[in-house]
Amino acid sequence: MRSFNLTVLGLDISFRAEADQGRVESAKALVEERFERLRFHGGRISKEALLTFLVLGLADDLLQSHDQLACVQNRIDDLLTKIDDV
Repeated sequence: MRSFNLTVLGLDISFRAEADQGRVESAKALVEERFERLRFHGGRISKEALLTFLVLGLADDLLQSHDQLACVQNRIDDLLTKIDDV
């Protein structure tokens, strides 16, 4: 497991993860980009509220991705069953 020390949204954080440096940097960039977009549209909302909206948006994206993956897996299973029947 790798150790990381980052500054994300002005906060210094340290953590360990199995992800590589590229994935961590991509995740950081995504969080910062979405935070800036929310901040631009959010006006004078507190940082905590913006972070809550950010987390909810990312969680929604993750749930949608899981649903899409399940649909793809079901479709593949159906196709494999049809191939086996032929």
